Amino acid sequence: MGTKTVDGAETGAEAKNDEKKATAETVTAEAAAGESAAEETAAGESAAEETAVEAGKTSAEAGEPEAEDSDELTDDDLDELSDLAEEEPEGASGVGQGAGAIVSVALGLVSLTGGWIGTIAAARETLIGQLQTSSSASVATQVKEVYGDAWQTTALWAGLFALVALITAVVVLARPAFGSPGRAQAPWIKSVAWAGVALGVIGLLLAVLKYSDALLGLPSTS
Repeated sequence: MGTKTVDGAETGAEAKNDEKKATAETVTAEAAAGESAAEETAAGESAAEETAVEAGKTSAEAGEPEAEDSDELTDDDLDELSDLAEEEPEGASGVGQGAGAIVSVALGLVSLTGGWIGTIAAARETLIGQLQTSSSASVATQVKEVYGDAWQTTALWAGLFALVALITAVVVLARPAFGSPGRAQAPWIKSVAWAGVALGVIGLLLAVLKYSDALLGLPSTS
C-alpha cells in the first residue's frame, strides 16, 4: 500500500510538471504569434505610407503640366481681354460726351444772358457809330449808327453762341450711332444734351428776331 501511494504521488507530480511545461510553451507561442502579428501590422502601415507618398508625388508630377497649361490664354480669356480693350475707349468717349453736353448748356446760357465778347463788340460798334456819324446827321441816322448797329452786333454774337451750343448738343446725341452698336448712352448725358438743344434753339430764335428788328426793334424817330 505504501509503495503505490509513493508511485501515484510521483506520477501526479510528473503530470503537473508536464501541464506547466505545456502551458508555458502555449504562452510562449501566443506571445511569439502576437509579436509576429504586430510586426506584420507595422510593416503594412509602412507600406501604406510609402504608397501614399509615392501616389502624392505621382499626382504632383502629373499636375505640373496642368499648371503649365493654365498659364496659356484660352479663347474665352482672349475674348474677355478684347472686350476690356473695347470698353476703355468707350469709357473715355462717355466722359467726352458728358463734357460736350455740359458745354452745350453753358453756351446756350451765354447766348441768352450775354457774354463779355458780345458786350465788347456792341460797345465797339457804338464807338464806331459815334465817330462816323456827324452831328448834323438826322436823328434816325444817329440812332441807327449808334444804337441799332450795336444791338444787332449783340444779337449776332448771341446767335453764334446759340448755334455752337445747338451743334455741340446734336453731336453729343448722335455720337452713339457712330460708336459701338448696342451701347446705350448714359441718361444724364442725354438729359443735359437735350437741355443744350433747347437753349440753343431758343437763343438762336431770339437772336434772329432781334437782328431782324422783329423783336425789340429801333424806336420810331418820326
